[in-house]
Amino acid sequence: MPNPNKWYQESYVLLEAFVIVNISFLILDIYLAHSVNRFHHEAEYIPLWFSLISPPLLLAGVVLDQRFRFTAVWRDIGHLVGWCSITIGLIGVLFHLDSRFFHERTVKSLVYAAPFAAPLAYTGLGLLLIMNRMVDRHSEEWPRWVLLLGLGGIFGNFIFSLTDHAQNGFYHWTEWIPVVSSALAVGFLMTIFVTPVTRRFVALCAIVLVVQVLVGLLGFALHTRANLRGPSPDAFDNFVFGAPALAPMLFPNLSLLCGLGLWVLRDHLPASEPTLPASAG
Repeated sequence: MPNPNKWYQESYVLLEAFVIVNISFLILDIYLAHSVNRFHHEAEYIPLWFSLISPPLLLAGVVLDQRFRFTAVWRDIGHLVGWCSITIGLIGVLFHLDSRFFHERTVKSLVYAAPFAAPLAYTGLGLLLIMNRMVDRHSEEWPRWVLLLGLGGIFGNFIFSLTDHAQNGFYHWTEWIPVVSSALAVGFLMTIFVTPVTRRFVALCAIVLVVQVLVGLLGFALHTRANLRGPSPDAFDNFVFGAPALAPMLFPNLSLLCGLGLWVLRDHLPASEPTLPASAG
């Protein structure tokens, strides 16, 4: 039963807050990305309006659940927003791919087209909402789902870093940093799903996530500096057409999500490997 005095200790509420904040921040990301062609297609307004409407709905659902115990309302709002978010993300991928890839079908067309996987952010957030309502929050399965979806996002970061920086042939050596760090994080987190792990390994994964946060902050600083020194006298144009300043913030963002999963998973794991009995010789 929800405890309104300790809502901040509920992992499922923290996950809900993560989704609400992310959908809200996508407003700025969508506005900057679609300003490149000045919202040439009317469909480009759909994710913008969705990101404006969804957070208040989700927040209302959380309040109704925590304060008035209207859990059914919270569940239904989450399913509605979640499935809409998944649909918007998948359709967005098709629209982005159609911008060039379906005409040329080459690796180059993927690198230089509209970021084809970017709309999957909506799909991932929608899956988190639905999972949060379908999986027992007290089971070990819940944090593993959180980690799996976070792992998918970090793998997407690896692809983004590779394709985005391939546009200028990795002109600066620092452009390899997010590629290597995200690949490292994928390897560590994937281990959780293929072999039994302990709390010690979870602590090691947490250190890897801290590195991800630092890489993201460094990338944000470098992208912002490049845009502030951009060729256009209009600073807004430099941020629209220059290096994507918000893209590196996916690193700390996804690290926060995976950190939540690790924090909850830790309680379901042994502190260390069991000691095998010595042989009788």
